[in-house]
Amino acid sequence: MATLEEHNGKEASPQSEEETTADNANAKKLSGKRARHAWRARAKRYPKVAKWLAEHSPVSRLDRYIIGKFLGTYFFSIILIISIAVVFDINENIDKFLQHDVPIEEILFDYYLNFIPFYSNMFSQLFVFIAVIFFTTKLADNSEIIAMLSTGTSFRRLVRPYMISAGIIAMLNFGLGSYIIPRGNVKRVRFENQYKNRGRQDFASNVQLEVDSGVIAYIARYEESQKTGYEFTLDKFENKKLVKHLQAMTIQYDTLSYEPYHWIITGYQTRDLQGLKEIVKTGNKLDTIIKIQPQDLMMARDMETTMTTPELRRHIERQKARGFANIQQFEVEYWKRGATAFATFILTIIGVSISARKRKNGMGIALGIGLALILAYIMFQTVVSSLAVNANFPAVIAVWIPNVVYAFIAFHYYKKAPR
Repeated sequence: MATLEEHNGKEASPQSEEETTADNANAKKLSGKRARHAWRARAKRYPKVAKWLAEHSPVSRLDRYIIGKFLGTYFFSIILIISIAVVFDINENIDKFLQHDVPIEEILFDYYLNFIPFYSNMFSQLFVFIAVIFFTTKLADNSEIIAMLSTGTSFRRLVRPYMISAGIIAMLNFGLGSYIIPRGNVKRVRFENQYKNRGRQDFASNVQLEVDSGVIAYIARYEESQKTGYEFTLDKFENKKLVKHLQAMTIQYDTLSYEPYHWIITGYQTRDLQGLKEIVKTGNKLDTIIKIQPQDLMMARDMETTMTTPELRRHIERQKARGFANIQQFEVEYWKRGATAFATFILTIIGVSISARKRKNGMGIALGIGLALILAYIMFQTVVSSLAVNANFPAVIAVWIPNVVYAFIAFHYYKKAPR
C-alpha cells in the first residue's frame, strides 16, 4: 500500500517515474532558456565582444551550410563519375575476363574494390573543381552569394568554409594515397598484370648498381622466375683504381638460405690486381654474400603505386645510396602525393572565385572556364612528370611547377571576385 506524505498540511501521492522524467526534461528546457537569455543579456551589454565572437567563431551556421554543400557535391560527383568509369572499364575488359576465366570474387574484390579508391584519389582535383563550381554557381544564381555579401560578410570570410572543406579533402586524399590505397594497389596491379595482358615484366637487362662502398655490380640479364642473372661482373675500386675484378657466367639467389644476400656463382674468374702483379683464379661454383636482393634488380610496372609514403622514401634513399639510376618514377610518385593534396586549396580558390559572380548564362560559362583550367592542369602535370621520368628533370620541381603556376592564376581570379 502506497505511503502518503504530508506537505503544508495536505496529503500528496508520490510522483510516478514518467512524471519525474517529464519534470527533469522541463527543468532542462528551463535551464537552457535561462542560459540563452543570460547570453543575450551579456551580448546586449557587450555588443563589440559579441560581434567579434560571432565573426570569429570556429564554425558558424554559414560555414556549416557551405561545408555541407561542398562535401555533399564532392562525394556525389565521385560516385557519379566513377560509376560511369567502372561501367566503361567492364565493357572494355569483359572479353579479357571471360578469356582468362577470371573468378567473379577476384574481379569484384581484388580489382574493382581497389580500382574505385585509386582512381577517385587520382582525379580528386577534378571532382573538387566540379563540386565547387557546380554548387557555388547555383548559390550565385539563387542570389544567395549576393545576400551573404550584402550582410557585410567579406568575400575573404566567405572563402573560409571552402578552405575548411578543402583541408578535409586534402587530408583525406593524402592519408588514403599515402597509407591505405597502396596496400590495395598490390592486388590491383597483380590482377592487371595477370589478366589484362599488360605485358608483365619478369626480367631485367643491363642492371648496374653499387652494392657496397666502391663495389660495382653488373648483370647483363636477370630472370625473375629463376632468380638467376647472366654475365655477372663485380668490380672493386680503391682511390678510383680497379683492384679486384670478378666475372661469372651465372649468379643465382639462394632462396633456401636463412641468410640474406646469399648468392651462388658458377663459372667464375677472379683477377686480383696488385700493382703490376695480377693474380687470376678460376672456379666452377662459389657461395658468397653480395648485398643485392632480387627486388633490387626488378622494376615492376606501377611498383611505385604499391608502396606507402614511408616505404617510398626508404626505397629512394636505398637506391640512391646504391647508385641505382632508374628511380625517377618513384621520386615523382613520392612528391606528387603531397603536391596533389596541396592543389586542392589552389583549385578551390580558383573555382569559388570564378563561380561566385551571378551571370546571365548561368552555370555554362563558369563550368566551361573551370573544366578548361582543370584539364589544362592535369595535362600540365602529366607533361612535367614525363620530363622528370624521361629527361632527368628534378622530380620535386617538376611536380610542384603546376601548383606554382596555378597559384598565380588563383590569386588573379581571387582579386577579380565579387566583393
